[in-house]
Amino acid sequence: MKWVATSWIVVLVVLHQDSWFWTDKTLVFGFLPIGLAYHAGYTILAAITMWAFTRLIWPKQLEELEREQPGAGGGGHP
Repeated sequence: MKWVATSWIVVLVVLHQDSWFWTDKTLVFGFLPIGLAYHAGYTILAAITMWAFTRLIWPKQLEELEREQPGAGGGGHP
């Protein structure tokens, strides 16, 4: 699963370099430059990716450690 996650991050890094829209004057919805619309979509995709990563590949042993030793996580809660 970590190889899939790492590969997906590499894909996102490559997609972030959107040099193909630098000179495109197309407007989305009649007012939004396509480069800005692309980055809005990219940001949503990145947020979904981070949500999925925390749900799917978060280390379970950290949660178990917190249950066994409450307050040892350094969260600053009394």
